[in-house]
Amino acid sequence: MSLSRDQFEKREDVLQRSLSERQMIMIGLGSAIGTGLFMGSSLTIHYAGPGVLFSYLLSSLIVLAMVFCLSRLSVIHPTAGSFGLHAETYLGSWFGFAVRFTYWAANAIVIGGEATAIGLYMKYWFPGLPSWIWIIAFSLLIIGINAISVQSFGWFEYWFSTLKVVAVIGFILLGIALIFGNGTQSTHYLLAYGGFLPHGWKGVWMGSAMAMFSFMGTEIIAITAGEAKKPKQALTRAMKWMVARLVIFYLLSTLVMVCIVPWNQIGGEQIQESPFVKVLQSLHIPYAAGVMNFIILTAALSTMNANLYACTRMMFSLSKSGYAPAVFGKVNRRGIPLMALIVSSFGLGVAVLLNLFDPQAYNTLFGISIFGGIFTWITIFLSYARLRRKKTGKASVLAWAGAVLLVLFLLTMLLNQAWSFAIYTGFCWLFLLTLIYLAKKGVQRSQSVHPEQ
Repeated sequence: MSLSRDQFEKREDVLQRSLSERQMIMIGLGSAIGTGLFMGSSLTIHYAGPGVLFSYLLSSLIVLAMVFCLSRLSVIHPTAGSFGLHAETYLGSWFGFAVRFTYWAANAIVIGGEATAIGLYMKYWFPGLPSWIWIIAFSLLIIGINAISVQSFGWFEYWFSTLKVVAVIGFILLGIALIFGNGTQSTHYLLAYGGFLPHGWKGVWMGSAMAMFSFMGTEIIAITAGEAKKPKQALTRAMKWMVARLVIFYLLSTLVMVCIVPWNQIGGEQIQESPFVKVLQSLHIPYAAGVMNFIILTAALSTMNANLYACTRMMFSLSKSGYAPAVFGKVNRRGIPLMALIVSSFGLGVAVLLNLFDPQAYNTLFGISIFGGIFTWITIFLSYARLRRKKTGKASVLAWAGAVLLVLFLLTMLLNQAWSFAIYTGFCWLFLLTLIYLAKKGVQRSQSVHPEQ
C-alpha cells in the first residue's frame, strides 16, 4: 500500500493542534521518566552492578539512533499515526497493522504497570490496604484528565513532568554533594562487592536489555506531532533536547545510586520498592524518603497520562486506516477520540486482575511490555532504512545496526529463563495479529470480487 504525502495528512488530520513545543518536550520526558527509571533501574543494577553505567550508555546510543530515524520520518509525515503510518507506507500494510496494534497493546500494558507501581508506592504510607484500591482510584483520575481536552492533558502532563524532572535534578545534586563530601569513600562502593563489573560484560549486556524499557516512551513525542501547533518546526528540536536530557538524567542518577549505596542492596530481580527511596532511606535525612516517594508517585501518574494519550491516538490511527472499527476514529466536540480512549484503558483492568492473583504483577507487566517496545523500535529502524534506500539508493548503516542490536536483545531475553515468557507471549501476539490481518484481507478481497448489489 503506497500513500502520498497529502493522503497521509488528510486521513488523520482531524485532531486539534493545541500542543506547544515546550509541552511536547515535557510529554516526551513524562513518558520516558517513569517507573522505568524509578523502579526498573532496580533490575538494571541487579544485572550489571556498577557497570549499569555502560548499560545505560549503550541503550542511550540506540535511543539516539532511533530518535534520529524517527525525527526524519516524522518531519515528512507529522501525523498521530506516526511510526504506524511510516511502516504502512515504507514496509507494507502488515507492518502498519502489526506495529500499531502491538504498540497500542504494549502501552496499555505499560499503563497497567505504572498503576501497579502506584499501588506499591502507596504501601509506603498505607501498608495494610490492597494495591487494587489505589489502582482503580488513580486510573479513574487519569482517564478523566484525558477525556476533558488535549489542552488539559498537555497542561497536566507539563506540570507532572516538571515535578519529576526537578526531583531527579535534586536527587542528582544531593548525590553529587555527598559524593564529593566523602572524598575517596565515594568510589568505594563502585569497586566493592565483586568489582565494577561483578557479572562481567554479560551482566552489562543483560542490563542494557532491561534499560531499554526505561527509555521506551521517547517515541511518543512523534505521536504528538498530530496535535502540535507547528509540528515540522518543533519536532526535531523537541526530540533532540528531550533525548539529551534523558541520557543525562539516567546516567547521573544511577551513578549517584551506585556510589552512595552498595549495588547489591539497591538492585533486585523482584521489585517491591523504588531504589531512589532506598537510597534516601539509607541516608536518614528526615522526610526525604517520603517526599521522594510522593514525587515518584506523581511520576507514575505522569507516565500513565502520557501513555494513555499515546494508546488513544494509536487506536484512532488504526481506525482511520480501516484496521479497527470506525467508532474509534470519531472525535467528540472537544476533539477527543473518546471511544478510543475507553478501549485503550484495558491495561488498567489487567493490572487490577493481576494484582489480585499475582504477587509479582509488576514484573509480569514489565516483561510483556518490553517486547512491544522493542518491536516498535525495530519497525522504526526498518522504515527509515527503506526511506533512505528510496531517496538516496544507499543503505542506512545506522538503522540496520540499531535493528540488529534490538533483535539481539530479544534473543538474549528469550534465552533467559526469567524473561523468556515475555518473548514467547510477544511472538504469540504477532502470530494472532497475522491471522486477524489475513482474515481481514480475505474478507476485503471477497467483497471486491462480489460487491453488494
